[in-house]
Amino acid sequence: MQGDDDNLDDILSGITPDRPVLIAGPTASGKSALALAIAERLGGTVINADSMQVYDGWRILSARPSPEEEDRAPHALYGHVAQNDTYSVGHWLREVAPLLNDASRPIITGGTGLYFTALTEGLAEIPETPAEIRSEADTLRLGGEIGQMIAALDPATTARIDLQNPMRVQRAWEVQRATGRGLAAWQDATPPPLLPLQDAHALLLDADRDWLNARIARRLNAMIEDGALDEVRANMHHSPDRQAAKVIGAPEFAAYVRGETSLAAATEAAEIATRQFAKRQRTWFRARMGGWRRIALS
Repeated sequence: MQGDDDNLDDILSGITPDRPVLIAGPTASGKSALALAIAERLGGTVINADSMQVYDGWRILSARPSPEEEDRAPHALYGHVAQNDTYSVGHWLREVAPLLNDASRPIITGGTGLYFTALTEGLAEIPETPAEIRSEADTLRLGGEIGQMIAALDPATTARIDLQNPMRVQRAWEVQRATGRGLAAWQDATPPPLLPLQDAHALLLDADRDWLNARIARRLNAMIEDGALDEVRANMHHSPDRQAAKVIGAPEFAAYVRGETSLAAATEAAEIATRQFAKRQRTWFRARMGGWRRIALS
């Protein structure tokens, strides 16, 4: 790990025993390896902050730590959610809260930026969306009625959210439809954060694009060798609409398993999807995590 004169020893030397460690970064950037190194050298519990790694059945494709790695240090919030269950940032925040005090030195790592934002900036306490409203919203989104949903939002919310992201639009529409109050108003009433950023060592792995793309390709090939296709076969009986099915690589390799494409084409499609996801992550991190310690990787 090099760049900006940072290396593992430099990182470890700057970590004091009185503060938790946060490690964010794009997929395949080495977050889990760094978290494990800190836990082994300095002590602590590695806590998951990745929305796909919470699900059981996806150890390989979600790049969860291996059983051997989990044996080397305490780990928490990995693979504990059933495939057909929904899981939100609110669920994660409620589960991570007791670990901040009960776990030995929390080392929170993952690629879901929203989890870190909720942890360090607070999360609006928005009521759960009723099933009938969620179904109505799904119908509108899948029917291409995003414009209709945007038109129904209040001006403050419209100005704040990413209108090019259908899921963000749907979430805002659901909140307003269910509560009669705009998402922006809920966000403005956000309670204090569980872990203010200044109370943690916050590390952001900022990976060079070419360096990261090469790692993505190597990791996908390793996943196939480790049994990713068997993992896909074992999960194909679940609904493809479930949240857990969004793990990158699952739709692409499922197409191969069904005989709809070649393994080479499926692997290429999964690689492209992973690169696109990493790009979105880097954009989020650079826009929202200016106060984090940047560790350049190349």
